[in-house]
Amino acid sequence: MAILHNGEVAVVLDVQHRTPGNLRAFVQASLRSIRTGKSSDLRFSSTEKIEVVPMITRRMEFSYKDGEDFVFSDPETFETVNLTPELVGEGKDYLVENGSVTMTFVEDKAVSIELPPSVVLKVTDAPEGVRGDSANNVQKVITLETGVVVQAPLFIKTGERIKVDTRTGKYMERA
Repeated sequence: MAILHNGEVAVVLDVQHRTPGNLRAFVQASLRSIRTGKSSDLRFSSTEKIEVVPMITRRMEFSYKDGEDFVFSDPETFETVNLTPELVGEGKDYLVENGSVTMTFVEDKAVSIELPPSVVLKVTDAPEGVRGDSANNVQKVITLETGVVVQAPLFIKTGERIKVDTRTGKYMERA
């Protein structure tokens, strides 16, 4: 969710409700300012009022990388949005051309992206398995088209397409 805090719109990253011993309960929240991009931890008492700012989510597709920025386009209106590497975060390891993401907007400004649970990527480098190494569930390190390195079974070869879990970064299956 997004809230109005000190006259600025901030996105709530994390929330914890705490009740320490014999003290009053409070909510500890991590907020990221939309204007500055800086994160901060704040405490709110149970009596404080906050103003919620409406958020809009849209399906977008990754188009290309422009210098450091990542360019996304709306498949219906073809409107483009540029995002900084900080906003994309770890998602950059799983972005391929025309890959679909869910983008969240607050006041017409992109604030976060959400990747699908899994993506299909092409293997660019998969070394051969060691001969005789066939113990149960032996893994090898392979490199994918986006440059990310994952563990995969010995039978995966260069040029194959595999499915990777975007939340854990682990190999799931052949595609």
